[in-house]
Amino acid sequence: MNNYDAIIIGAGSVGVPTALALGAKNVKTLVLDKRPSPGQGENKHAIGGIRATHSDPAKIVTCLRSIEIFATWEEKYGDDIEWQKGGYAFPVYRNREAKILQSFLPIQKKYGLNIDFVRAEEMMDIIPGINPEGLIGGPFSPDDGVASPLLAINAFFRQAKANRVEFRFKEQVEEIIIKKGVVAGVKTSFDTYSAPVVVDAAGANSRELSKALGFEIPVVPESHEAGITEPVQQFCPTMVVDLRPGRDSLNYYFYQNKHGQVLFCITPDPPVVGNDYRETSVFLPQVCARMVHLLPRLKNLRVRRVWRGLYPMTGDGSPLMGWNKHVKGLLHAAGTCGQGFMLGPGLGEIIARMITDTSTAKDKAIIESFFLYRDPGGQMEALK
Repeated sequence: MNNYDAIIIGAGSVGVPTALALGAKNVKTLVLDKRPSPGQGENKHAIGGIRATHSDPAKIVTCLRSIEIFATWEEKYGDDIEWQKGGYAFPVYRNREAKILQSFLPIQKKYGLNIDFVRAEEMMDIIPGINPEGLIGGPFSPDDGVASPLLAINAFFRQAKANRVEFRFKEQVEEIIIKKGVVAGVKTSFDTYSAPVVVDAAGANSRELSKALGFEIPVVPESHEAGITEPVQQFCPTMVVDLRPGRDSLNYYFYQNKHGQVLFCITPDPPVVGNDYRETSVFLPQVCARMVHLLPRLKNLRVRRVWRGLYPMTGDGSPLMGWNKHVKGLLHAAGTCGQGFMLGPGLGEIIARMITDTSTAKDKAIIESFFLYRDPGGQMEALK
């Protein structure tokens, strides 16, 4: 009864889509999570952005597939996951950012991204009420969008169960069972399960999981804060990303969801390394001042709540994915760097093809780019 073809550790942004893809291939799959339901780790802390607007080809291609899955989900399965195709806009006020962002356009277009550098007048139409002083324009990718992390992961979960995937919650993984260097299964706080393949989709916990096996996946958790406002009349469904650094922070971004609420987040500088989920008194004054300067009409909005989540970071801002060279049958999908929600569906399909030995040429290029044993101290992906 406890024999499976594959066991996934983690029912989050990567684990659940991977289970969905494996179930569609009739792979007998078990998903284990210490929490009480899917998406209760970092997935529920995401604000919902889904973009293929990256500077790294592997991320572009992976997220283009994710967008296709999100955008067609309701039509295909009937679940409203609050997909909203509002695009991503990067308003530019300095020549420095303009040159950098324009330099990415050839590679982005080569790999299929629908994007252009629009003039200031067009950016003002995309983001009504944006501060026009010094505005140059900026990249706009209209096919990017947003969805509800809560609704999406539960929709993926239900469909995975319809594909006969089994989920067991409130079970802490205590040991990955290895016999003569080969995966044999997993021992939890409740039971023991056997499988020739185990997928590490443990997110911010991947490093601790690997340390227990005598090696270390270079994933470091960083704390990031986010917030949501009261609902108001729709005015801007586009995700707005301001790349200019500010005091004690780098970029920040925000959008308005289908309910009219504005969701927002900021990248602290220096990074806040660790597992601290406590909100701070610094976040709101910091991010709100920058948002109101960019879009003055936000000044009268009331914030409903704030929260803090973890980004499982790698040295270069890209995921670590691949088979463990020490343990046969152990596959890591770690370090999505706060982009697990947007990467997850595309990554899940690639992982399923890796497990079933059906990888495509496109998959192999992505796997090589996300290679588990690459130099983790490489150059940070520019649009991280």
